Amino acid sequence: MRVAVLTSGGDAPGMNAAVRAAVKLCAREGLDIVGVKNGYEGLIDGAFEPLTPRDVDPIGAYGGTVLGSARSTRFRTPEGRAEAARQLDGRGLLVIGGNGSLTGAHILHEEHGTPLVGLPASIDNDIGCTSFAIGVDTALNTIVEACDRISDTARAHRRVFVVEVMGRHCGYLAMASAVAAGADACLFRESGKDEDTLVDELSEVIDRGFGPERGKQRVLIMKAEGVEVPTDRLVRRLQARAEAAHAEVRGTVLGHLVRGGAPSYQDRMIAGRMTVSALTALLNGRHDVMVGWQPWESGEATA
Repeated sequence: MRVAVLTSGGDAPGMNAAVRAAVKLCAREGLDIVGVKNGYEGLIDGAFEPLTPRDVDPIGAYGGTVLGSARSTRFRTPEGRAEAARQLDGRGLLVIGGNGSLTGAHILHEEHGTPLVGLPASIDNDIGCTSFAIGVDTALNTIVEACDRISDTARAHRRVFVVEVMGRHCGYLAMASAVAAGADACLFRESGKDEDTLVDELSEVIDRGFGPERGKQRVLIMKAEGVEVPTDRLVRRLQARAEAAHAEVRGTVLGHLVRGGAPSYQDRMIAGRMTVSALTALLNGRHDVMVGWQPWESGEATA
């Protein structure tokens, strides 16, 4: 079998580690493999780059994706997907990406029978049937480090910090980092609370935190980006309520900072093991499936 590998959607630390693993595994099995530049857009254009172990030796330590990623309006059309299938010319395809990328892969297989396997890669950790996606652990480490630094200056000035993190409509990053960083509150879309309720509850958190019983020097509030109240408006409303505690309220939006950086050990390890499972499934004729990481079952990736 000839193999192609592409990365698509938002970049996630560990994508390059998965590409490296795919190339080295194919070399071991004597298989020809190419990298697809710029996701599905490059697939339609036939933007293939032959890859050898020498090409990918250092990339496992890189963040982002050396293959590139791009939105493709053409791939959303039947004509675009037909051209993508034609360009593959029977190659098996490894798709490394999130919900939208894997959905596109599924449609490509349904329409053209393309042999393919998906690897979940999304810092949001919003993909079903896997405990972790590639990139999640690195993103959490980045958030926790940022919160530790913010807490230093917050304690020095007796401040409240509202820290917004990525995650789209999934509050996993906010919740997990809130626990790890010792936050005083966590806001996530799934709670369904309206703006006034959030302001009232957070005001109570601030009063208790700076009150005589706790005597805190900083209050940290984690906020998922899916919460519809803009961070700057939330900060303004809380400032008006925090004056009694003689505290200042500040907001920080970490944004795309969370996506970057060298992948952690866990993301490199998960990426490698998922790739082994994905390529094995592809070679064994198991197509239109996604590999997942279920450590409580076997400690390995499963298709």
